[in-house]
Amino acid sequence: MSNNIDTMFEAGAHFGYSKTRRHPSTAPYIFGTKNRVDIIDLEKTEEMLKKACEFAKTLGKENKVLLFVGVKPESRNATQESALSIDMPYIIERWIGGTITNFGEIKKRINKFEDLREKKEKGELEKYTKKERLLIDQEIERLNRFFGGLVHLKKTPDAVFIVDTKREHVAVAELQNAGVPIIALANTDTNIKGLEFPILANDASLPSISFFIGKLIEAYKEGKMSAAN
Repeated sequence: MSNNIDTMFEAGAHFGYSKTRRHPSTAPYIFGTKNRVDIIDLEKTEEMLKKACEFAKTLGKENKVLLFVGVKPESRNATQESALSIDMPYIIERWIGGTITNFGEIKKRINKFEDLREKKEKGELEKYTKKERLLIDQEIERLNRFFGGLVHLKKTPDAVFIVDTKREHVAVAELQNAGVPIIALANTDTNIKGLEFPILANDASLPSISFFIGKLIEAYKEGKMSAAN
């Protein structure tokens, strides 16, 4: 077994969902079933990961924008920290419809957030009453929750990494309509047909999620460094 497979095994990446929840598209990637739970074939997962990492490396080499989406609670910290480590945008609250197809409107909200935050930092909000400042603070907090991670997004992303594409089906539909490639960490209950770079693995545990995000970050950085040399 390769080091990757050992590490994936230790992270519990091989645990799928119960056989009754299995989507037919994942059947070729399932090793077997134990206690009614599907066990994912990690050799096949490794092949999928290699393809996804090659793509991430190319994105890094060409200085492309990779948006990270990890909304489920167990993925939020890893998604945010990883995206920030390579100055990429991220979404950890919820996918706002129109993030891609109506980016002009989304950009207005990002600009509003940046403007209010800057004014607060410069003390320009002191002229307002205490009640008005409280309302403005609440607005800054709300905008930060939903758009703070998108400050680095100056245009439509070149690709998107999503944890749990079944859960994020609204985002997937929007991205596919716009022709934006998706790197997907998906479990056995997901239709992986039509996803450009699916990685079939446990998408519900922090060690597994962290491992795959970490590998993609490594690949992106590697691509960026090769372009700089």
